[in-house]
Amino acid sequence: MEVTDNQKQKSKRELLGERLKGKYPDKDFTDEEAFYGQISEDYDNYDNQLNDARSREKSITDMFTSDPRSAAYFTDWKNGEDPVMGLVKRFGPDIKEALEDPAMQEKLAQASAEYYDKCTQRQQLEDAYAKNMPETMDRFQKYVDEGKLKEEQIDDVFGIIRKIADEAIVGIISEEALNLAIKALNHDKDVETAGKEAEVRGRNAKIQEKLRKSKGGDGTAQLDGKNGGSGMDKRQPDLGALGRMGNDASNNIWQRGGEKRTKC
Repeated sequence: MEVTDNQKQKSKRELLGERLKGKYPDKDFTDEEAFYGQISEDYDNYDNQLNDARSREKSITDMFTSDPRSAAYFTDWKNGEDPVMGLVKRFGPDIKEALEDPAMQEKLAQASAEYYDKCTQRQQLEDAYAKNMPETMDRFQKYVDEGKLKEEQIDDVFGIIRKIADEAIVGIISEEALNLAIKALNHDKDVETAGKEAEVRGRNAKIQEKLRKSKGGDGTAQLDGKNGGSGMDKRQPDLGALGRMGNDASNNIWQRGGEKRTKC
């Protein structure tokens, strides 16, 4: 398809950015570090999954190689044959010997007990899931009602939590899960720190307001005079001509009046 003047062919980076945004809608991939960091993390996860798949494939291949009957048994099962009948058909003599061997009785009893234990545990898990899920959904709905979560985000959030739980079971802690755990761990401390900072800012604002009023004057006498003075207002009442005569410190009133006064 030809690109017209009104169309712009997207670059490989733009196409990859759209794929990442679709997979991680809450992340901003305009930042180069976030963009390439997510690609690196996805490659690491892909390598881990690929290595796990190869390991499982090798185990199955080794099993089929060690006893070709196992491959035939699974093929029959895949094609719809009853697994019990297929087991008897492919391993009939071995099963008969095992059932008749006294030394195998204890092992068979243990295997049977493990089977029933697993069934019981599975049932307990299913019962716990059915019991807890309504409360979980009510919690999701509460967040939707409070505007903390959108209705269409419930499945995505649940998927993220399930993914973290599934990976943790097999020993995988992704960078995303680690960041979430660190944020949760530091949340209370961050809230406490923010509260203390707000309290300090409020106290400083009150102090600054008092200082501002003090500089502007509030009509009271200042008690912090300079040069060790009392700080009292030293302004004197206006004495008219007498006061103006007193302003000339070079002569006293007797000298200004042309008179001499004998000092005692």
